Amino acid sequence: MFATPAYAQAAGAAPGGGFLPSLLPLILIFVIFYFLLIRPQQKRAKEHKQMIEALRRGDQVVLAGGIMGKVVRVRDEDEAEVEIAEGVKIRVVKSTIAQVVSKTEPANDA
Repeated sequence: MFATPAYAQAAGAAPGGGFLPSLLPLILIFVIFYFLLIRPQQKRAKEHKQMIEALRRGDQVVLAGGIMGKVVRVRDEDEAEVEIAEGVKIRVVKSTIAQVVSKTEPANDA
């Protein structure tokens, strides 16, 4: 009924190569997560940043809340003025601009 100490020690030993084979599935999962989740998100964030930096007067934009408007003035590096209806202008943070619908040529400041 009782196991001898030598038999118990042999049964508890892990078969195989040791530490690396047990770590391999975790490394594989991380690599898959990187290519399927992390990398595409970084690419989208970089494209959004470039779109925001290229924003200029006259562009038709869609805000994060779904409001469509026309950029009247780019105030500074993180603010813009958008006309959402005739005579109705709002100040928005440029990062809330979700999409540039149509790009226009830069308007002359006359």
